[in-house]
This record gives sequence, C-alpha cells and structure tokens, in this order.
Amino acid sequence: MNKFLKSTIAAIAMIAAPLAGASAGALDTIKEAGVLKVAVPQDFPPFGTVGADMQPKGYDIDMAALIADDLGVKLELVPVASSNRIPYLTTGKVDLVISSLGKNPDREKVIDFTDPYAPFYNGVFGPADIAVKGAEDLAGHSVGVTRGAIEDLELTKIAPADLEIKRYEDNNGTISAFLSGQVDLIATGNVTAAAIIERNPPRKPEPKFLIKNSPCYVGLNKEEEAFKAKVNEIIAASIADGRLNAIAEKWLGIPLPEKL
Repeated sequence: MNKFLKSTIAAIAMIAAPLAGASAGALDTIKEAGVLKVAVPQDFPPFGTVGADMQPKGYDIDMAALIADDLGVKLELVPVASSNRIPYLTTGKVDLVISSLGKNPDREKVIDFTDPYAPFYNGVFGPADIAVKGAEDLAGHSVGVTRGAIEDLELTKIAPADLEIKRYEDNNGTISAFLSGQVDLIATGNVTAAAIIERNPPRKPEPKFLIKNSPCYVGLNKEEEAFKAKVNEIIAASIADGRLNAIAEKWLGIPLPEKL
C-alpha cells in the first residue's frame, strides 16, 4: 500500500509541475524572460510612426519604454495596425497593447484595460489671449469646426445662441481658417491641435475646455490582475513624478490635463 501511495503521489507531482508553470502570471513570466513585448502603432503620429532612421518613435513608444524600464526588463516593440493589435495580444504575440487604444464595451468583453495613460479628446482650442473656460464663455466668439465631425455635433449641442460656428469641409480648411484668423477658436481633436502646434505658428491653439473625452489605455489580457496592478502603479508614479507629463509635452505640445 505504501508503495502504491508513493507512486500515486509521484504521478500527481509530475502532473502538477507543468500545470503550476502554465498558471504562472504574465508579470512573473515577463520578469523571468527579461523581455516585455509591446504592440505599438506605426502609422498614427504623434502616438507612433517610423522616423527617418527607420526606428519607431512617438508617445506610445516612449510609454512602452517607460513601463519596460520600471519593470527592469528589455523592450521588444511589435508594430501593429488597428485591425490586428487586439488579436496580437489575445494570441500571445505581445504582452501589452500601447497603441492609442480606446475603451468600449465590445473590447472589454475580450481584453482588460489599465488606467488611462494618454489624453485623447475633442475640445475647443484658441490663442492665450482669448479667455474661454466653458461653453458659456463662447458667446460672441466664432469657432471653426470640420463639418459633421464629432466636435461639430457635440459643440452644436452646448453652443450658446450667439456663438458663430463656421463649418469647413475638411480638417485642412478648418486649420487654415484658425491660423489665418478667420475664426477666433477651433474645435478639434488634441492630436490635430498637436500637429498645428508642431508648425510653431503665430496663433497657437491652447486647450480651453473638453467637448468629449476618450483617453488611451494600455490593453492586456484578462485575469492578469497582478500585471494590471503593476502597470497601474507605474502609470500613477509617472504622473506623480512628471515623466508622463514630459512625454505629453514632447509629443502633443501641451501638458497632461488635470484628469485623464
């Protein structure tokens, strides 16, 4: 009987060993391998693009480097498109998705999300000398928008009666109208505002107020609570010590908003 029990225990141990390894969390696996694989954009500046040296650069690339550095591991960047970034995560090709990823109910059924790390919003922007803090302050001003864009639809809902909304057929027309002074203010996305700021024009679009907020999140596989907690800890620390704000100012031309 003792011989039988010993054999049974040994067999159970042999089966349990690989199962224990298989159930190791992503965070432990990454630290053991010494490599963090991150899906990043390659065609969506300023979040991710390819530089003249053929190396990836952008907000999301710097964020991936920040997380890898805080984890104490090497970073492996995996360029992706919008269509394959989530499949790359769920099939184990990458450990994280840092690719201007927004959160919605359909995606939440498939993957998990950390706290937000980057601002992505539509708002009203304008020169420093125009004092506007909310929709009520727009009275008597003119605002340029791209016809049918989300900022056009949302601004129309909250606009005071005497606000002049000037609609243009595309982003280039809207931007030109603002830069040339045809309108006092511009309603657009913060990424578009960043592109304008990069030109260093005389009229710089400073943020006045948000119209619609949809920040970017880091995507990770479900049931990875330890990994999620660690990344959230890194995001919080990088906000507190100013590193994330430095990334925002570098790539977006404006500081992080008070609340992501």
